[in-house]
Parts: sequence; structure tokens; C-alpha cells
Amino acid sequence: QVQLVESGGGWVQAGGSLRLSCTASGSIFSINAMGWYRQAPGKQRELVATITNGGSTNYADSVKGRFTISRDNAKNTVYLQMNSLKPEDTAVYYCNADLTLVKPTRRYAGWGQGTQVAVSS
Repeated sequence: QVQLVESGGGWVQAGGSLRLSCTASGSIFSINAMGWYRQAPGKQRELVATITNGGSTNYADSVKGRFTISRDNAKNTVYLQMNSLKPEDTAVYYCNADLTLVKPTRRYAGWGQGTQVAVSS
């Protein structure tokens, strides 16, 4: 069974910073890609940033220049460094992972439980 465990959310004033972490565990052969999405109240879930196993990154326009996604392959962990936070960044942030599992070999895509980020003005 695969688990995606997120941490690092919380409350911060506008202009502040937070760092989110997401660690994948289980019968993992490789991580194909990982990413962060967010969902604000009354809105659809949206992409924030993704990173492939080759290190290629993709960001939503609204976070470019402020957020940085990175990964530690040895720890099966992806990070989201969020700087210059704005009230409109307030949302539940979800980790997403595209994995290759073993025993048996298969592709897996799943979500973490979400972590709340609240930014006050």
C-alpha cells in the first residue's frame, strides 16, 4: 500500500514563507513525477507545481517566481517552498504522485490527505 504524507502547512501573514513536504512510502520502484495542487473554498482543485523524475518543473503562472518545487529522490520526498505568500494562496494543498510500484509492477497515481495553508492580509 502506498502512502503520501504531507506536512508543513499552517498560518502565516502575507509576505511570509512556508515549506511543504510530501513523502511517499510503500512498494515504490520509482517516482515518475510528483506535484502540488491546491483547492480553495468554493473553487476547483488547481495545479500549483510539478516536477518529473528528470527534474523538469512546471508552475502555475500565479506562483511563478514565488514558489519553488524540489525533490529528494533518496527520501522519496517532494518539497514546495512558498515565499511572498498572498491571501489568495490560502487553500488546502495536496500532494500528487505518479509512481511505479513493485510486486507486482504497476503504475500508481494518488493523492495525499491535504494540508491547510492560510495567509492573512
